[in-house]
Amino acid sequence: MKFSCGLKSRLFDFISPFAGVLLTLAFEPFGYWVFSFISLPFIFASWQTLSPGRSALRGFLFGLGYFGAGVSWVFVSVHEFGHASLVISFIVTLVFISVWASFVGLTGYVAGKTFCFMTRPAFFISSSLWILIEYIRGTWFLNGFPWLQIAYSQTDSVLAGYVPVLGVYGVGFIVALIAECLISPLRLLKQGFKICLLFALCIGGITLNLYKWTYTAGNEIQVSLVQGNIPQDRKWEPSNRDITLKKYRELTQQNWQSDIIIWPETAIPAYYSEVKDDFLSLLQNEAIHNKSDIILSLPVKEENGDKFNAVMVLGKESGFYRKNHLLPFGEYLPLQPLSGYIFDRLNLSGLGRLTSGGNQQLMLKAAGYSFMTSICYEDTFGNEQRKGLPDAAFLVNVTNDAWFGNSIEPHQHLQIARMRAMEAGRYLLRATNTGVSAIVKPNGQIIATAPQFETAVITAKILPMAGMTPYARLGDVPIIIGILLTLMINFWRNTKNKSHLVS
Repeated sequence: MKFSCGLKSRLFDFISPFAGVLLTLAFEPFGYWVFSFISLPFIFASWQTLSPGRSALRGFLFGLGYFGAGVSWVFVSVHEFGHASLVISFIVTLVFISVWASFVGLTGYVAGKTFCFMTRPAFFISSSLWILIEYIRGTWFLNGFPWLQIAYSQTDSVLAGYVPVLGVYGVGFIVALIAECLISPLRLLKQGFKICLLFALCIGGITLNLYKWTYTAGNEIQVSLVQGNIPQDRKWEPSNRDITLKKYRELTQQNWQSDIIIWPETAIPAYYSEVKDDFLSLLQNEAIHNKSDIILSLPVKEENGDKFNAVMVLGKESGFYRKNHLLPFGEYLPLQPLSGYIFDRLNLSGLGRLTSGGNQQLMLKAAGYSFMTSICYEDTFGNEQRKGLPDAAFLVNVTNDAWFGNSIEPHQHLQIARMRAMEAGRYLLRATNTGVSAIVKPNGQIIATAPQFETAVITAKILPMAGMTPYARLGDVPIIIGILLTLMINFWRNTKNKSHLVS
C-alpha cells in the first residue's frame, strides 16, 4: 500500500495529536528544531490525501497536541494566580487550546478543498496556506496571538540567517516549504528540483548567517539587568511593597557603575502617583548624581481613571512609554460584552482593565541613545517593533513571566524575544521578574542570562547599533503578498488545465 493511501487510515487520526506534540518539542526549552521537519510533513501529506472534512479533523487533532503541549501554561496562570477552581481552570485552558487548534483545522479544511480542486500536482500549497493562516492568527484574530509560529523553532538552526531578511513569516514559509519537499523522501530522490531547492535554502541560510546588516554607532555601554524574583502571589500585597522597593533600590545602588540599569515589568507594585514624590524623586537624583539611567516599569493611573502598564526612564532624560499592544483577556477584554459577563461569572473580573497608550508615542532615551521599548507580550510582534528603526540603537523588553510559574512559557518567550533582536540587528536587553532575564546579541546569541527564580543582576557591555536590515525596511507585507500570488498562480494554472481538459 502506498504511503498516501495508508494515511487515510483512522489510526492516523489518533496519531495526529502526538505529531502535534512533536512539533512543540522543536521550540524551547527543548530545542529539537529538526522535529519541525518530521511533524509538518505528516500533516501536510494528510491534507493532500484526505477529504476536506477529514483534513479539518486531522488538522484540529494535530492542533490539540501542538497547542495542548505548547500553551499548557495557561492552566498555571488561571488556576494558581487567577485563583479559579480546578474545574474552571481546566475548562478555560481547554477552550483556549481548542480555539488555536481550530486554526490548524481551518488550514486543513482549506488545503483539502484546494487539493480536491487541483487537477495537476501542486507545490507550495500546504506551506502557503500554513503561513497565511499563521498570519491571520498572529496579527488579526483577538488582536493577534503569534505564539508557537513555526519560524521560532529555527532560531538556532541553519535557517536563522534568513531572519533579518524575511522576518518570522518568511522564515516560517521556508520551514513549511522544506517540510512540503520532505513529504515523500523516496520520491524526493527522483525530483531534482526539490533536491536543488533544499540544498539552496540551506546554503543560503548558512551564507546569510555570516553577513552583518547593521553597524556600530557609538562606544560601548555597560548595562545591568535587575531580576528581583518577587513571588507573584505576594507581588501586590500592600505589606510587601516597601520590602520590594527597598530590594530594587539596594540592587540598583550596587550597580551605579553601569550606564543603564533596567528593572522588570511592574517592578514597582504601586501607581506612579503614589511613589513619584518620595521614592522616585530620590532615585532620580541618585541616578543623575551617578551619571546613570534607570529604566523601570510601573502602573500609571490618570485622573480620568485610565490605567496604563508603563515604562519610565529616571536620569538625565526622563520619559514615559505606555504599553500599546495589550494582551487579550489579561489586559483588555475583547468580544464585549460577552467576555466581560463570562469573566465576571468566573470571578476573574480583575482581568482586562487597562488602556492602550497608542502607537504615536515618543521614543525613550538612555545613556544618550534612543531605544525601542516593549512590555511583555509586545515583543511577539515583529512588524510593530521595526517601527522604532532606524532611530533605536538597541531594544529593551521588560517582562513578568512569573504568572506562568515553572513552566515552559518563559523559555518560549525568550526565544520569541531573540527573534526581535535578529530582525532588527540590535542588542536586546530583557529584564524579567523571575526569569528568564537575558542580554542578547544582534544575531540572537545570548551573552548572559540570570537563573530562574533567583534574585540576580546580570551585567554586560553592548554596542549601540545603526542601519536597517531588509526586514526592518520592508516588514511582513512582501512575504504575505508573495504567498497570495503563489496561491493565485496555482489556482490559475489548474483552472487553465481544467478548461483544456473540457475542450
